[in-house]
Amino acid sequence: MEVKQLYTGCLAQGAYYIESNGEVAIIDPLREVQQYVDMAEGRKAKIKYILETHFHADFVSGHVTLSKMTGAPIIYGPNANPSFDAILAKDGQEFKLGDVTIRVLHTPGHTMESTTYLLLDEKGNEHAIFSGDTLFLGDVGRPDLAQKAAHMTQEQLAGTLFESLRSKIMTLPDETVVYPGHGAGSACGKNMSKETIGSIGDQKKTNYALRADMTKEEFVKEVTDGLMAPPAYFPLNVKLNREGYQDIKEVLEKGDTAMNPEAFELAANGTGAIVLDVRDPQSFAHGHIPRSISIGIDGSFAPWVGALVKDIEQPILLVADEARIEEVITRLSRVGFDNIIGFLKGGVEAWKKAGKEIDTVESIKAVEFAKRIAAHEGPVFDVRKSSEYLSEHVLDAENTPLDELNDHLAEFPSNGTFFIHCAGGYRSMIAASMLKARGIHNLVDVMGGFGAIKHTDAKVSDYVCPTTL
Repeated sequence: MEVKQLYTGCLAQGAYYIESNGEVAIIDPLREVQQYVDMAEGRKAKIKYILETHFHADFVSGHVTLSKMTGAPIIYGPNANPSFDAILAKDGQEFKLGDVTIRVLHTPGHTMESTTYLLLDEKGNEHAIFSGDTLFLGDVGRPDLAQKAAHMTQEQLAGTLFESLRSKIMTLPDETVVYPGHGAGSACGKNMSKETIGSIGDQKKTNYALRADMTKEEFVKEVTDGLMAPPAYFPLNVKLNREGYQDIKEVLEKGDTAMNPEAFELAANGTGAIVLDVRDPQSFAHGHIPRSISIGIDGSFAPWVGALVKDIEQPILLVADEARIEEVITRLSRVGFDNIIGFLKGGVEAWKKAGKEIDTVESIKAVEFAKRIAAHEGPVFDVRKSSEYLSEHVLDAENTPLDELNDHLAEFPSNGTFFIHCAGGYRSMIAASMLKARGIHNLVDVMGGFGAIKHTDAKVSDYVCPTTL
């Protein structure tokens, strides 16, 4: 028996490859599925099952494509209602995989179809669980995403999750390995560990939601407290996962369309497309197409696109290193953004040579920032999460979290300079591009963000550990 965790950092998502005696099960595959086919073929094994823990909200699974390619059936737990052929397994149903067995544990609460898969080894011992979004390391799945579909309140779903954890998961041996669906950075929970593999015993000791003396009422209160609104693309991804989606090869073929500056400009004006510039923040600052949006590929790219671009059908034009176009389109498709209509051939340099207008962002080092705010040159806006801001911030700075930026537009001054920063410079450049696209140009970005500011003479608040907030 062999288990491989295939972790994708930008999505904080874990897919799983389980093999025994030449037979393979894939759990929660990503949309680009050739990797799983190649892995099985390279090991002279055959994919027998495709297991889905639930209808994912934060990414588009590769289950439909992988099933078509391999003939392997898609398996869901009870209460699932996909539009395609699938095995809807019963609670406790078992599937043989070589010399091992996979048992279905229906664990509703995150969603009503949520299912945990228990892997029994060759001797029938409980070796591991693949818990999807039911149990994370340090947290449990948020219970507010399935309210409409389940016709239940988040409190009712949380109560259901409490029962699932106590009756199906916490009764397993302490040494049982926990393979979660996500880790730190995912929007599917609020307190996830940076570790990606744990055990039942460790979680009983460290996970706030698994305290032995916890009442259901306490669980419901703690699990639902402090939940941020989910990104707008979540229900749209659920729909794709339930109903099916376009083959990624077709998405890549359409998006990999090179356009000269004239054709690019015509497409931008004629289609209502967003111009998405995925270069690094400082390259964007030094010169970019006016009203384009900066979301760098070398960061939490796809989740930020999903959080800030409300409609997955929005037409998108790309400004990117041509060697990375396929990567960019693939990462966008993982979260359901399939309407990429082309990219700027030759990039911004070609745009300049064609005599097209260029915009810039003033971006200064933290040392200069400290001097300028000491001289009271303008207000400071911190676009980090509220928890980051409350932990430590520049004195008198306003907190305008990036994912809530549109709700704060009236707070930014129309005259005079103001400064914006995040933790390291990635999010603040996104914010700068969004503000400039809305006609707000009197901003100055701080390179290196708060991480660099802390090492200057700028006055900051006393540090408070985020876990105590």
